Amino acid sequence: MSFLPDRALDRLRRLSDAPDRYRIEREVGRGGMGIVYEAWDAQLDRPVALKVIDFGPPDEARIAAQLEHPGLVPVYDSGTLADGRAYYAMRLVRGTRLDEFLPREHGLPARLRVFQKVCDAVAFAHDRGVLHCDLKPQNIMVGGYGEVFVMDWGVARRADHDEVPTFGTPPYRAPEGTLDRRGDIFALGRILQDLTAGHDSRPLAAVAARAMAPDPAQRYQTIAEFAAEITRFADGLPVMAHPESTWEQAARFIRRNQVLLLLVSAFLIVRIVLFFLRRS
Repeated sequence: MSFLPDRALDRLRRLSDAPDRYRIEREVGRGGMGIVYEAWDAQLDRPVALKVIDFGPPDEARIAAQLEHPGLVPVYDSGTLADGRAYYAMRLVRGTRLDEFLPREHGLPARLRVFQKVCDAVAFAHDRGVLHCDLKPQNIMVGGYGEVFVMDWGVARRADHDEVPTFGTPPYRAPEGTLDRRGDIFALGRILQDLTAGHDSRPLAAVAARAMAPDPAQRYQTIAEFAAEITRFADGLPVMAHPESTWEQAARFIRRNQVLLLLVSAFLIVRIVLFFLRRS
């Protein structure tokens, strides 16, 4: 069943190179640059997401198609509508937006696993010379089987441009006037704050603060460097952004070696009990 007016459906069905290929089912998302519809690809007999771009960079589909990664949505097809607007078809992702996922998932390890997958996908884009420019929880999708997708590359830019204007959504937008890789790192730091809300972790707070430093030179300079901090924390190791006190070092040692300490404690208790039994 369609939720679009008949006139809108007729207009969208008139694709310049394949007029009968896509059957629009319903609208699934709307943003400042276009609309995303769920559609049926009659040629390949499968559901797809069809994005119609009202305005913006004409190479959005080309940029997205060059980013082949498990955490990025593959592009299947692109073209032009009869009214001149660009469209492209991509995999239809079913899942939960990160901002809706967080209230349901309270465990910090599960949240950090999602964040590590986000970092991996964005790092891949950076290695291919592409900046996302609008990272935020609403543009991250968590699937039902643990898959994580970084969505909506509508304002993505090539990193080799001399000056890239600042895009993004407050409070995920970097404060500097131009944007490079460290702008995406700023946004990831703010997302990390969202992920760790309600969890009292000074090391993770320090990592997020460094990623969001007002001076880009004081931030992590690559996502690999940033993500390595999260891996160290998850593995029970100290993070570079937070010098530990003696008490914090001791607490971290206890957390990381709980099983060993329990075995040693049990062994000592048994030895003490045996000692007193022999004395009695």
